[in-house]
Amino acid sequence: MARYRTTISVLIVTAALFIGACDRTNQFPEPKKTWGQQELLIGLIPEQDVFRQREHYMVLKKYLYDHLGITVNFTNLSRYGNIVERFTAENMDGGFFDSFTYALAHNQLGVEALARPVNLDGTSTYRGYIIVRKDSGIRSAAEMKGKRFAFVERATTAGYLFPLAYLRENGIADPRAYLGETFFAGSPEAVILAVLNKEADVGAAKNTIYDLLAAENPRVEKELVILTSSSVLPLNCLAVRRDLDPELKSALKKTLLDMEKDRDGTETLRRFGARGFIETNNRDYEYLYRLAAQVGIDLKTYRYKNE
Repeated sequence: MARYRTTISVLIVTAALFIGACDRTNQFPEPKKTWGQQELLIGLIPEQDVFRQREHYMVLKKYLYDHLGITVNFTNLSRYGNIVERFTAENMDGGFFDSFTYALAHNQLGVEALARPVNLDGTSTYRGYIIVRKDSGIRSAAEMKGKRFAFVERATTAGYLFPLAYLRENGIADPRAYLGETFFAGSPEAVILAVLNKEADVGAAKNTIYDLLAAENPRVEKELVILTSSSVLPLNCLAVRRDLDPELKSALKKTLLDMEKDRDGTETLRRFGARGFIETNNRDYEYLYRLAAQVGIDLKTYRYKNE
């Protein structure tokens, strides 16, 4: 009987040690990989209200830290075009670029596109819209003569490059001479609101922001009309500096592309407002390059000042 009790005691102690080891394993997972750098600085272009945009990206920040072991610091940019200057001045590692700022940064700094989100509706592209008020009487370029036109910035596709190409296709090579007034509102949201509130007669903005505002404000669809739209362009993509550690670059890309495969990833994507991420490369921007050539913009040397 004593030998039996001893055997039982040994088994209990052994089991306790085994369970304790399992508990320690669960409490202390294997250390995350140590990269050459432990933080990334990523720029965000000004498409929406800065607080809403920041909240939008914080969920992605947490996921990347939990699954990649690196801290991603997002910085909001006050202007589209200054991302090229700030990228260099502040030693940024990457940015969520729209199509035009990506093309500028790629041609002038050599940044490399990695991935872009897929919308909840399954699209991974956007279009440029030219919009007017329904009561404006404007339904063509011919009726824009002498009117107020709101652009976004000189470094945007939907908000500048596309409307310039549209006007040129309709025989208007010098918008300033043809239009009564032109101004830069600073963001697609500001353009839409300017037209909605009769601060501009015509505006140019991307459809994703238009659709977002339309879902929030019934006045958008009730009072505005879309005159024309561009061909598709890639949604804002994450692009990084070309000399970023290749192993980290590859891991960052893979982590984004694989998000939809795990439970944490699908929940993060839901809160981020996307289905997933898809691979993106320079070939996806061929339409933009054609637009730039059409209006005479050399992306390798393009410099500008908003007025």
